[in-house]
Amino acid sequence: MTSNRSIPNVLTIAGSDPSGGAGIQADLKTFSALGAYGTSVVTALTAQNTRGVRGVHPVPEDFIRLQLDTLLDDVAIDAVKIGMVASREVAETIRDALEARRPRWIVLDPVMVAKSGDVLVEDVGIAAVREVLVPLADLMTPNLPEAAVLLGCDTPLARADMEAMAPQLEALGSGAVLLKGGHLQGESCPDLLITPGERRWLEGTRIATSNLHGTGCSLSSAIAARLALGDPLSQAVASAKQWLETALTESTRLDVGHGHGPVHHFHRWW
Repeated sequence: MTSNRSIPNVLTIAGSDPSGGAGIQADLKTFSALGAYGTSVVTALTAQNTRGVRGVHPVPEDFIRLQLDTLLDDVAIDAVKIGMVASREVAETIRDALEARRPRWIVLDPVMVAKSGDVLVEDVGIAAVREVLVPLADLMTPNLPEAAVLLGCDTPLARADMEAMAPQLEALGSGAVLLKGGHLQGESCPDLLITPGERRWLEGTRIATSNLHGTGCSLSSAIAARLALGDPLSQAVASAKQWLETALTESTRLDVGHGHGPVHHFHRWW
């Protein structure tokens, strides 16, 4: 059940990004910007900046479990966001810990495909996410290439393709799916919210910016924060999308790196 505390606690389970635009750093900024208290469990250390990833150092699954158990022994968590998971052992560790003390909301961002189009997770990791974590999630938030990887099909090229993909995504077992259409061509970025018995298009404006680092992380974290604050699912998604659009628009105020910069998480504050 959702806590009666006025400020909810939200957990991110993800990798670290030293440049601060994605991963745990982006998640914690997002939680704070939207009025939730952020906690974190680190699954991997990375050497990356706005230009790309140079190295990944996975955290052993036994230490991930120790982080989870230690945190959950003490802090009541209202919502969880899960980011990139690369192995079955880690996926099962996360599932077991969250099933033992399940929060009200679990949001899964199945990070599998880089902005370049490169697949980041090997087949065994893809299968683990599909078979272990997707059924655990109340909401899954794949972009079009990630959805295609999960289903083993071609990437959708049009709205009709997204609609045709909906039943297959539903069959994977998550409570709901937000299929993100940012990879479609055109001036709009339509997302398809798939819930039992309903398909709802959520329109979005394509923002003219190259500051796209961590947009998926930030959106899923914003949804988790809004759910923890008590929004119904469709309202949480809509509010998170609106917040991210402004964060993208205001990203030009930042001067971070020479590649794909971050969104402006704290545009409401500074």
